[in-house]
Formats: sequence, C-alpha cells, structure tokens
Amino acid sequence: MSVPDDHVTRLVGGDADQEERTVEAALRPRTLAEFVGQERLREQLSLVLDAARARGRSADHILLSGPPGLGKTTLAMIVAAEMGVPLRITSGPAIQHAGDLAAILSSVNEGDVLFFDEIHRMARPAEEILYTAMEDFRVDIVVGKGPGATAIPLELPHFTMVGATTRTGLLPGPLRDRFGFTGHLELYEPAELELVLRRSAGLLDLELKGEGTGEIAGRSRGTPRIANRLLRRVRDFAEVRGNGVITGDVARAALKVFAVDELGLDRLDRAVLTALCKSFGGGPVGLGTLAVAVGEERETVEEVAEPFLVRAGLLARTPRGRVATPAAWSHLGLAPPAQTAFGRGFDEPDLFSAADGA
Repeated sequence: MSVPDDHVTRLVGGDADQEERTVEAALRPRTLAEFVGQERLREQLSLVLDAARARGRSADHILLSGPPGLGKTTLAMIVAAEMGVPLRITSGPAIQHAGDLAAILSSVNEGDVLFFDEIHRMARPAEEILYTAMEDFRVDIVVGKGPGATAIPLELPHFTMVGATTRTGLLPGPLRDRFGFTGHLELYEPAELELVLRRSAGLLDLELKGEGTGEIAGRSRGTPRIANRLLRRVRDFAEVRGNGVITGDVARAALKVFAVDELGLDRLDRAVLTALCKSFGGGPVGLGTLAVAVGEERETVEEVAEPFLVRAGLLARTPRGRVATPAAWSHLGLAPPAQTAFGRGFDEPDLFSAADGA
C-alpha cells in the first residue's frame, strides 16, 4: 500500500526546484518489496512492521542512520505506506524552540508516522520535550514564568517517530535509547546501483543499455540519489545530442560534459586533490588553509568533499592535517615527490598548526 499524496504532510517545506522534486518523488519506491538493496535492514523493518500490524498497534520508534542519499526519507515514507497511515514530515533544524515541537506533536493523530529528518540538529530544549513524548506519549506545557510557572500535561495519541541522521554520534544517549529499532544504511555496490538505475529508467521510459548502466553506476559513489541524478543528466545529453538511447559511449560523453570522472569525482573533489598535491606537496595541510585554496567554505570541504575522498582512499585525515594518498597522485596523473607525509616522520616541523588541521 502506498501513502496518497494528500496523506503526506510536509510540516517544513524545502526550497528545492519543484520539477526536480517531483521527478525524485516519482522514482521513490513505495513498498519494501520495491526498495532495492539494504537486504538485512529491509528484513528487520519488515518484521517490526508486520508484528505491529498483527498486534493492531503503532510500530516502535525507528532511527535510520547512514550517509546522505541512501534512502532514509524513502524508508520513512514506506513505513507509513506499509502501516496504512498518514506521514508527517519535519526536520531537526526547523525545531529551535520547545514550543515548535509542542505545536507539531499536538497536531499528530492516532497512529501517524512523524518523520524527523536530520534529527541530530534539533535544539536541546526541544529534545527534552521529545523524551517524554516518545516514551510516555505526553507533553508538559509550561504556562507562565518564574516561581508561578505551571506545567500542564498534554496527553498525545500513540504515534511512530522515524528519525533520520547522518551523524548518530551527535544524538544524546537518552534520545537514542528511546528508539525501539535502529537501522544503519550501507553504501551500495555497483551491481545494486545498476538495479536502481534500470528501475528508474523504466519509470522514466528511457532506453538504457547495459554498458551505459555500468558507467553511471560506477560513478555514483555508492549512492542511489546520485545515480538517479546522473541518469537524468545523461538522459538530457542523450536527448539533445543523440537519439535518446543511453549507451556506454553516450554515458561517458555526458558525464565528461558534467565533469564527473570515472571514480565519481566532481569539480570540488578534484579541486581539493589538485590543491593538496600541487600547492602543498601532498600535505599535511590544515582544513582551513585547504578551503581557502579552493575558494570554498571550510564546512563545504569537510562535509561535501572529504567523506567521499576518504572512503575512496584518496585523502587521509591526520592529527597534523589533510594528506594526499599515493592513489590521489596516481588519479591526477602526477608523480609524487620523493618524500611525502606517508614517508616522513610526523615529528618533523610543518608550516601548518595542529589546530588548523583538526
């Protein structure tokens, strides 16, 4: 069963392009059976939901963790669809005051699924209200200030909280403990991404050849969201400069135009590696210095480029700063210097402080 559009309430709207959002929504699986990959997590979720339906009760609260783009929001929608109840969507950054959360909780109906994206970014005062709401289905509304303040308990209907986070370690222990089930989403293998792409191509009515599928899957960083985005850009190229059929040659030509190389590195990734190798001899170099060198904010380099570069074995984080690995030199077609950070002692003097490299 899928949740009709009018049963999905977005409590905090986004500013993404409406057309892109519509296409992404059309590609989302609607049931666990349609969801590709994450075999163990799908089996675990299926048991949790089947047991809740058999008891005629709301499912336990669910925490989903993992890198962006793997399907946490999609799984929250599937939970609501499988339970046959409305889905209400909000996000941690939007909840900055206890009153914000109290207003959302007071509008929840019996059995609803309440999805909190980026739950680790919720304000601490709001989290304290969430503890009793999740455990006792009650919110204490404080009326007045100072010695005359009074707490009025507000009973809540039973609901299922689904929290999504990319950084589980930032969640306070008491909040993590209130989730009855915690699932972690792993990065996808290329073969799984090919299944995702073939399904998406069918929904978009695209002719996608085998080699073209492999080219896109291999450059998608193990992430279905990126795979679907690249598929749409390759589709644009095939329709404008080809006959609409996505072959291996078409996919390679398209991804070259959109600056995505054979490992999935984009402009920012290559800029970071190039600056690290050419300007700083492979490092170590501090994050702040590296961000200035590529003309980006420190947070952008740390949160957007670094995670994939580290997973790909192209960059290492050390106590003294960022270091290019031998694979990074090879990927850029550069010859590493005779002595790199991997070959010299870390007690040697360096131009960059440990504080900058943290």
